[in-house]
Amino acid sequence: MEIISYRHLMTSTLVIILASSFTIHSSQPKQVSYQVEFIRTSCSSTTYPRLCFNSLVKHAYLIQSNRVLLTGTALNVTLASAKSTSAVISTLSKSRGLKPREVAAMSDCVEELSDTVDELRRSIDEMSHLRTSNFELTMSDVQTWVSAALTDESTCTDGFQETAARALDNNNNNGDIKTVVRGKIVQLAQLTSNALALINQLASHG
Repeated sequence: MEIISYRHLMTSTLVIILASSFTIHSSQPKQVSYQVEFIRTSCSSTTYPRLCFNSLVKHAYLIQSNRVLLTGTALNVTLASAKSTSAVISTLSKSRGLKPREVAAMSDCVEELSDTVDELRRSIDEMSHLRTSNFELTMSDVQTWVSAALTDESTCTDGFQETAARALDNNNNNGDIKTVVRGKIVQLAQLTSNALALINQLASHG
């Protein structure tokens, strides 16, 4: 069970993801090839394997073939997406031309995403305490937090089912705010779903 130095390794993971400057070293092609294949194989059992692979492959050299680091990286990538999505929706909610009910729907969505961010942070914190002695309990808690995050994202999406929000963009053209918001939320939900699938993999394999 590869969990001894998780806290240190995941701290490095988060720094790299936030910096957005991680590259795969070409000096070790065979090793990198193995790492990439590990990610591809792990992602093949997720609901959105292509998105899973594309979101994680840039971190292959860090992940190596470690399931714990793979799962932690997926959670950090998802957390970064949740923060970005929340910021975008918050900005769009201030667009001109929105009706009160549309603004309300977007405000509710931002609130749901705030919960999502908190739940993802809690799941990452739980992972930092992962030990052989508390493995099953910790993984159960992580599954609970990430499942809750996915539910909040679905609630946000549902708020736009009957809303056809349109506003003027910077070029004074009609912009479909609903499409932008739903697109961002759908991608976030897919990342969260993939992260949950990888968590379930880790919980099953140990």
